[in-house]
Amino acid sequence: MRGGVAVSLSAVFSPIGYSALPGWEGEAAAAAFAAFARCARHAAHRPYRTGALGVEASAFEPAFAEARAVDGTLDEPAARAFFERHFLPCHIRPPEGQGGFVTGYYEPEVEASPEPTARFRVPIHRRPDDLVKVDPQDPPDGLDPSFAFARRVEGRLVAYHDRQAIDGGALSGRGLELCWLADRVDAFFIHVQGAARLRMTDGSRRRITYAAKSGHPFTGIGRELVALGEIAPGDVTMQSIRDWLARNPHRQDEILWRNRSYIFFRETPMGNPALGPVAAAKVQLSPLHSIAVDRHLHTFATPFFIDAPNLRDDAGRPFRRLMIAQDTGSAILGPARGDLFIGTGEAAGRFAGRIRHAASFHALLPRRLVDAP
Repeated sequence: MRGGVAVSLSAVFSPIGYSALPGWEGEAAAAAFAAFARCARHAAHRPYRTGALGVEASAFEPAFAEARAVDGTLDEPAARAFFERHFLPCHIRPPEGQGGFVTGYYEPEVEASPEPTARFRVPIHRRPDDLVKVDPQDPPDGLDPSFAFARRVEGRLVAYHDRQAIDGGALSGRGLELCWLADRVDAFFIHVQGAARLRMTDGSRRRITYAAKSGHPFTGIGRELVALGEIAPGDVTMQSIRDWLARNPHRQDEILWRNRSYIFFRETPMGNPALGPVAAAKVQLSPLHSIAVDRHLHTFATPFFIDAPNLRDDAGRPFRRLMIAQDTGSAILGPARGDLFIGTGEAAGRFAGRIRHAASFHALLPRRLVDAP
């Protein structure tokens, strides 16, 4: 590595050539460029933070400047040339004993009502005014250090209401309901995905996205159902979990409440309806070209080439895709862990729900940060 760059770069990233990326010559890079350009425009007025692995956000500026100067889109050869000109692929070495791993997520689309009715009785809540952001460098005494949010009671911070308490009415009567859904399982999976597109009963369309959370650690209910012997480990998908909950309505409380984490939402402009919601990098997500990463380690806008040969697309081809780091998630931890944004609606949900695959991660790093192999 060239002088002054954090030692952690060389500990994690191994520079390689583009010829080592399987399928690079046929990669559909134009859509990835469009996603990258949205980050470039955002960074012009609000730069991204450098991740703990030391990929300096400022090193992206030459690529950002060129992307901002492009009027319109690039064709595939020009888009690949853009990435090759500014970046060098580096294989990410996972920690000892771990391999690269990807899951998938999507934007649910559901019917909702602006008011409670006999059918629409499940609320989606906005952020409460008594929810307090916790300083991770100075966690309050008596509160689990993993909690990012809390509430103040008699001058001290304590854990916020969890899912069971909120389902039981802990926030009732405070006017926090953004809308109402007909199905509590739909609401739960909107919490898991962190965003949704709503078809309102008055004919309007709305979009909601993550605003905050209760602070309790996330617990995957698929893992809980495996531990209980209800679903075989190899059969866990979003659809198999939904099917189990539908067959066992009398046990929904028992299972859903095991995930004590509760998500609060805010309404966001619809924006470009062909794109996903605005996410952690403050830009709309691109279906199949945006990836959620560990934001503490990685720098937003970093391009990643994901090679998951056992994951097949609808045409039966191995999943090999250039994606841009534009989101994060509480379960996305480690340098070679990613969550692939698939898109909006039921079909995207079916694809996303079956993704649990080993993958090789290659970060495209600004050339000034790395020595060519």
